[in-house]
Amino acid sequence: MKAVLFDSPGEPHQVLRSDTTELRPPGRGEVRVRIIASPINPSDMMFVRGIYGIQPQCPQSPGFEGVGVVEQSGGGLRGTLFKGKRVVVMNSAGGNWAEQAVVPASQIIPISSGLSDVQAATFFVNPATAWIMTQEVLGVPKGAWLLQTAAGSVVGHMIARLGRHCGFRTLSVIRRDVHQDSLRQAGSDAVVVFDPTIHSADTFVEQVRAAVGADGVRFAVDPVGGATTAAVVGCLGPQAKMLLFGTLSGQASEIAPRILMQQDATVSGFWLGNFMMRQGLLFKLKLVRRITRLIQSGILTTKIGGQYPLDQITEGVCAAEDQNVSGKIVMRCSKN
Repeated sequence: MKAVLFDSPGEPHQVLRSDTTELRPPGRGEVRVRIIASPINPSDMMFVRGIYGIQPQCPQSPGFEGVGVVEQSGGGLRGTLFKGKRVVVMNSAGGNWAEQAVVPASQIIPISSGLSDVQAATFFVNPATAWIMTQEVLGVPKGAWLLQTAAGSVVGHMIARLGRHCGFRTLSVIRRDVHQDSLRQAGSDAVVVFDPTIHSADTFVEQVRAAVGADGVRFAVDPVGGATTAAVVGCLGPQAKMLLFGTLSGQASEIAPRILMQQDATVSGFWLGNFMMRQGLLFKLKLVRRITRLIQSGILTTKIGGQYPLDQITEGVCAAEDQNVSGKIVMRCSKN
């Protein structure tokens, strides 16, 4: 079969190649899925670079998310039940940038025929993260402020739209003002431009408190890390809750513990894969139905910036990291 592979970690446009490889048959509790499409997410790029939470077992194929059709079951009720079905594939070991993948049956979920292949392929990492962080973990109530960093991203726009839909207010933090108009159109109530290499953290805190009130924000989500995380901590109000769900800056964060002590605030980590592993099938099916409705209504829809076949992987990853390209880049792995 054809797959995107890399032999050692490095810059994606340099180390990734399209090649042929053998695929082992599924064991009991596993399924073989013909992958239709898989997006290029920041986590995939970090995985290729060797700086993600799990290390690649080279030669390795990337791709943690995608959609496909179950073609073979290695045995077990779930695999047999979903044979022939189109499913979302949450491949925790990577490997969806290929014509086929073998995954545990627990990592597939049937998906509505009402969603296109590209919307189904991008179903979980961003839409589920936006919903689960704000509603399942933080439980942001109506009228409360949620501060989000890296808000110009796909998930940032989703959270802004979700805030408008659910009734909570969003303060979106961006490094460049190019995203201000689109975030306000999406529903963000306030937008602050903050680049820690240029702007003062004290000035940032003043801007945030001027927008949300002197007490600060009760809820925050941050995928950046480093000095950005430290600055956001300074904006937290009494009994605030903050989730860290990424390390885009690649930097460690120096958090002032006294702020957390005085505000009785908490900072926690969030990893979608770990959260989903703790959930049962019933929760997952309900989540799929809810997110499907939110995608169909345009609230959690993913804007697609381009689609590439496996043999154009270099062009695909370059487009995914091109800041002038708006929307998610998707790899087309096989025909539906």
